[in-house]
Amino acid sequence: MGRFCSKRGMLSLAFAASLAGTAALAAGAPPDFSATAQTAWVGIGIGAFLPVPGSPQPIGQDPAYRYIPNGTPGQQPTQRISDIGNPNLKQWAKDVMKKDNDEVLKGKIGFTPSSSCKQPGVPASWLAGGPFFFIQTANEVMIIEEGDRHARRIRMTGPHSANPKPSWYGESVGHYEGSDLVVDTIGFNTKTFVDNYRTPHSDQIHVVERFRIVEGGKTLQVTATVEDPGAFNIPWSAVQRWKRGPYRQILEQICAENSEGFYDYDVVPIPQAAKPDF
Repeated sequence: MGRFCSKRGMLSLAFAASLAGTAALAAGAPPDFSATAQTAWVGIGIGAFLPVPGSPQPIGQDPAYRYIPNGTPGQQPTQRISDIGNPNLKQWAKDVMKKDNDEVLKGKIGFTPSSSCKQPGVPASWLAGGPFFFIQTANEVMIIEEGDRHARRIRMTGPHSANPKPSWYGESVGHYEGSDLVVDTIGFNTKTFVDNYRTPHSDQIHVVERFRIVEGGKTLQVTATVEDPGAFNIPWSAVQRWKRGPYRQILEQICAENSEGFYDYDVVPIPQAAKPDF
């Protein structure tokens, strides 16, 4: 029998219909990442961060195990096995990832918490395929991902809170620098991973993202810098990009319907409402 989803997991489709009015900023204002409501940003599909010259490498695939993505013609897909030989990892993080690697190599499916309908966190959210929709106002930027309608709020006024309550997406404060949107985020919980290689982080993680439209308006690029002295020896940066796709109404995708803990990955099942909201 189907399960009912809570209000927190759903956003009205009417929100998407308001995109044109709320996202269009005044003439001479900062860059419009919603492109006047005619754009959805779609992942190019690499599923892993691209390195930044001069920065420590982001975590990647263990070179001893070839990664074959799902849908590769004529080839059997394989799992992501993290390269724990990356010298930037603290030892406790390597130990956690080795245990996970060993379990995956024995047959466990290597899915991250977001595969079980939980918020992916930052910067891991940018490894999803999207599509992503930007809603911009003078006081706030909201980024909505179509899958389960995850919504991230970026406050464009004031500094960080003195003691932000830990959360999946943390507390994000943004500002514009020319054609860039710069977002500073702190206050994360430790329930998410940094990437699709299931790299853990500590509660000290601090992420700065710089959004920019490149390639003549065809591509949205984000450069993320991760500082976490609890999990990494020094800060590191990485890049992800999305292509411009035609705008359409956000489709209804309710991830949590009938979910009892996908893939046996999570110890605690997905939270479920005991009664319908309406």
